[in-house]
Amino acid sequence: MTLTGSAANPALVSRLTSASVEIASRSAQIEELRENFDPGLDVTVTFLPGDDYRDNVGIAAALRRAGFNPVPHVAAREFASREALDDYFARARNEAGVLRVLLIAGDVARARGPFKSSLDICASGLIEALGFETVSFAGHPEGHPQLDMDGAFKALEAKRDWGRAAGVRVDVVLQFCFESAAILNWIEEADRIGLRMPLVVGLAGPATPTTLLKFALRCGVGNSLRSLRGQIGRYGRLLTDVGPDAVVGGLCAASSEATAAIAGFHIFPFGGLRKTCRWLDTFERGEPSSRATRVAPSA
Repeated sequence: MTLTGSAANPALVSRLTSASVEIASRSAQIEELRENFDPGLDVTVTFLPGDDYRDNVGIAAALRRAGFNPVPHVAAREFASREALDDYFARARNEAGVLRVLLIAGDVARARGPFKSSLDICASGLIEALGFETVSFAGHPEGHPQLDMDGAFKALEAKRDWGRAAGVRVDVVLQFCFESAAILNWIEEADRIGLRMPLVVGLAGPATPTTLLKFALRCGVGNSLRSLRGQIGRYGRLLTDVGPDAVVGGLCAASSEATAAIAGFHIFPFGGLRKTCRWLDTFERGEPSSRATRVAPSA
């Protein structure tokens, strides 16, 4: 995979070739994955409000049989008891060979059981007892809807310290946004406080601007919405897909020191897995994926 011009950063660009992708827990996308992505890819599985964790394990097991590495979300507030969480973890390990999980608080305001946060799950002792190797946590480059930036970083520091004590690898998967400046600023602050956790940068996969706006509002994306709204004004009537070229270009244009913590990328395929695969193919050839993405990188 190559980038042309001053935006070239071979180390970052090479990591994009192995970007993980996400599938929804309530849609059958295994065959679409097989048709568009090579085996061995990390595939995260969402945990939506009201999900039956047994169904999510079934999806993870199907991913494993198809040759992918399932990375199920674990929504802390969805579990009514420690026993239910223990059962979920045990099934994920034994039935789907899961080695990595992504811990989140969940999208419900009120916990259904004893777990109110991902740190509560860490404190349960179940992760290390069942032999999970890697735990990912969410990071928010434009701020967390329920925590100020200082609070969010303090929570990540606590999770990092837990990982060290438990002997479990930990990393941060950053929420997608539409300007690279927000990501670079977040990394700079993480470096300043000495967070030192590997970062997986979230990217919004190619989709129409209106589709991206819908997911951005749902996920609490902040100031970078101005960039997306500007593209809606320019291209919305044409229903032109917008890819993450501008964000990736801005990161690749930054210094290697500024992006040293970036260990990989994760793509949220809001426009579908096929579009995401096509975008990766065109990016590999050094081509812009669409008219709407031919904008100056925001660094």
